[in-house]
Amino acid sequence: MKKLNFCLSLSIPALLLLASCGNSGQDKGDAKAGSLPSYPVFSVEAKSTSLETEYPATLEGVQNVDIRAKVDGFIDKIYIDEGATVKKGQLLFSINAPQYEQIVRTAGAAISSAEADVNAAQLQVNKTKPLVEKDIISKYDLEAAQLTLQSRRAALAQAKAELANAKTNLSYTKILSPVSGVVGSIPFKEGSLVGPSNSQPLTTVSDISRIYAYFSMNEKQLLDFTRDTKGTSVESKIKSIPPVTLTLADGTTFPETGKIESINGLINTGTGSASLRATFSNQAMLLKTGASASVRIPKHLENAILVPQKSTMDLQGKKFVYLVDAKGTVTQTEIEIMEVTSGDFYVVTKGLKPGDHLVLEGFQSLKNGAQIKPEMQNSDVVYTGI
Repeated sequence: MKKLNFCLSLSIPALLLLASCGNSGQDKGDAKAGSLPSYPVFSVEAKSTSLETEYPATLEGVQNVDIRAKVDGFIDKIYIDEGATVKKGQLLFSINAPQYEQIVRTAGAAISSAEADVNAAQLQVNKTKPLVEKDIISKYDLEAAQLTLQSRRAALAQAKAELANAKTNLSYTKILSPVSGVVGSIPFKEGSLVGPSNSQPLTTVSDISRIYAYFSMNEKQLLDFTRDTKGTSVESKIKSIPPVTLTLADGTTFPETGKIESINGLINTGTGSASLRATFSNQAMLLKTGASASVRIPKHLENAILVPQKSTMDLQGKKFVYLVDAKGTVTQTEIEIMEVTSGDFYVVTKGLKPGDHLVLEGFQSLKNGAQIKPEMQNSDVVYTGI
């Protein structure tokens, strides 16, 4: 009986020791798995998206007309104010120039004198003609009378031309708006001496019912833009360009969309760029000549490979991501992207395919070839906003 108890007492510790040895390998494996760092990982997907390329632009009205004095004189009255909206033919300025009124009166008197001379010459022709027919006087006397009449008529025509010219100059003392638009600054005041020799205009009237937005593309951008736009000719390509939007100086978007209407056929050798023009309706007169803005051109992409910008890193001028394989090993992979971004996402043109797994963020201390514990993220959350 004592012998049996001794055997049992030896067996229990041995079994415990054997059990502990058997579990030691599993515990080490669990500890090793638990020591792997966890990183958020997502699956790359192909998405449809729209890109918007932004170009700085300068705004101009469809017409910007300098208003200048055509005759010398003093500004008698200013009928408009800066910033006022005027109609075509509306009176803007009147100039006090009495000399032109005197020239009109003198020209009128010259016409009366010339008419009297014509009448006298005509009477002489009428008097001479029957005498010549009766051979009382020579026919040369009739020819002389007719030449005198012709000369007097020419003098009358000249007097009438001088009167018309005088009236035209007098009309220039009333300065009318040649177009409908908005009045610019008025540097001259009532009483100022003005004339054709003034380098500075009296004011400027801008027709801003429509606005031209001028912007430029460099040679590479223009080539890419032309290749990606449908059409076989410049005219057909321009027609196929989708409507563009305008971002104002305060960051807001102008409510009206515009249309690109012209592409300059020459590249400026100094800047290496070509000029384009987009036109916007401006019935509310919100846009002004000389203002700055940005033209945004949309471009739709189907099945584009998109990655969040935060999932990439820059290294020696190149873009890289951390690709994760089925074993959790990360590989630093170079990618190529489009110059234009889709919000907070890059459009990848080379280096990735749908279904690839990438580290989402927080990889600053991650080394190439390291093993991680992937924590898969919901793709709908990752691609929110696309």
